[in-house]
Amino acid sequence: MNARPWLQHYPAYMTPEIQEPSFNSLAELCEDACSRFASLPALENMDKQITFGELNELSTRFASFLVNDCGLKPGDRIAIQMPNILQFPLAMLGALKAGLILVNTNPLYTAREMQHQFKDSGAIAIVILANFAHNLEKVIGETSIKTVIVTEVGDLMGGFKKLLVNFVIKKVKKMVPAYNLPNAISFSDALARGGKKPFKTVPRKKEDTAFLQYTGGTTGLSKGAELTHRNVLSNVLQVMPVLKNTIKGPLNQGDVAVIPLPMYHIYALTATFVYMNAGLTCLLITNPRDFAGFIKILKKPFHVMIGVNTLYNALLNHPNFKDINFSALKGCNAGGMALQEIVFKRWLERTGIPIGEGYGLSETSPVLTFQMPGKERMGSIGVPIPSTEIQMMDDNGNVMPYGEAGELCARGPQVFKGYWQKDNSSVFHPGGWFKTGDVAVLEEDGYIRIVDRKKDMILVSGFNVYPNEVEGVIATHPKVLEVAAIGIPDPQCGEAVKVCVVKKDESLTEDELKEFCKENLTGYKRPKFIEFKKELPKTNVGKILRRALREEVPA
Repeated sequence: MNARPWLQHYPAYMTPEIQEPSFNSLAELCEDACSRFASLPALENMDKQITFGELNELSTRFASFLVNDCGLKPGDRIAIQMPNILQFPLAMLGALKAGLILVNTNPLYTAREMQHQFKDSGAIAIVILANFAHNLEKVIGETSIKTVIVTEVGDLMGGFKKLLVNFVIKKVKKMVPAYNLPNAISFSDALARGGKKPFKTVPRKKEDTAFLQYTGGTTGLSKGAELTHRNVLSNVLQVMPVLKNTIKGPLNQGDVAVIPLPMYHIYALTATFVYMNAGLTCLLITNPRDFAGFIKILKKPFHVMIGVNTLYNALLNHPNFKDINFSALKGCNAGGMALQEIVFKRWLERTGIPIGEGYGLSETSPVLTFQMPGKERMGSIGVPIPSTEIQMMDDNGNVMPYGEAGELCARGPQVFKGYWQKDNSSVFHPGGWFKTGDVAVLEEDGYIRIVDRKKDMILVSGFNVYPNEVEGVIATHPKVLEVAAIGIPDPQCGEAVKVCVVKKDESLTEDELKEFCKENLTGYKRPKFIEFKKELPKTNVGKILRRALREEVPA
């Protein structure tokens, strides 16, 4: 059967199948961009810019060091553990040129979490920010890591600014705990040594693995999704025409793209390749949770930005929101979690620019669907992007009729090959359909509505309650800032709905919120328990961790 019969309803840019990527690797894509835009700024962080030409030269030096000095071979795994600073994309591109597989690692991981990821991936090298090196010291003996490259925040700032930034962070703010890694080499020395020997980019094939992208761990133990060069290259090709047609005006070379989400996250990672391919300047935000500092950066004109629902919501509610310079803004995109309708509407009212919402997963490089501009259907995740097939299936792989809930399953060139060194027999249905773990409904015109994560669904007296729906309703209350819904054991109903709420207005009471839910939710969906909190647990990307809230409930 035709898995995309609704194409006749779509605008032209959503319908064509993409061509096979012309590049064999992500390194080739970046080298091409560096050649085309050599004199333009590719990266900016803390008022320091690096041109595409400089990025190409420095990343080649780093690749040379990895191959010639460290003896790393194609397919070896190298971990990168740092926030959004200039060294991240430089090290990433250098590792790709060396033919290595990158293991992106959350810099806020505990020593235990680091050990799991490094052992599972078999990483033999790491580039790590000095601020986190003390945790590496605790576990390195339990891993296969032999090559350690340590960098400090200011290493690429140059001159006096490098010395000043590193001194303040280390000596004044005392953000670098003492560590002992006797065989470590500094990032600056690695670049210097790599520049002394000739190097040519190691050729890779499209089906070779480029990243082990570890899942966020929101539903259990983190697993490494094997993303090939073809997977990410394809997603760049799939996303480009969608982005160009969902912004106000054309994307121009030299436009500024704000990247406040960490580059170790697949959303920001692929967005960086998209923006580099278009000749944009990626403005890296090191600490987006410092909203006052973030807004200060946004006083300068910028053209596009990515984010998640919680980030846009926090900006909207910040007293300095009025200071942001929206004069050049062409488009904003959201992903990683559901974009709430109230946030979408308020952002549009305040800026005049709609937030384009995409949906995807680490396993899909990441984008699978996108909201069509001017035809946004809030509460849905839009429609499949080019060359992407979507079906709702039951546990036996049977396709569900339109309008009936089933597990969202996807096929396309962006879908990963499987989890690293795991049994993947239960990950795909026959025919290569990846089981996302999301419960969704497919409408006849191709729009998809996520109902919820299979593991987050709450069963109240035999009725399915989906946290996204409960949260979406409560979020519209004018005194609510953030909300998360979970299921907790209940002797009468099996499970009961509990919501954890962060107040926007301290006058909000439990009775007031319960009355609001009574007016807007049917009986079994209403929260039986309400807990007010100062903040909700989140991943470093800003996704609310329902699992952490469930773990707080006494057994």
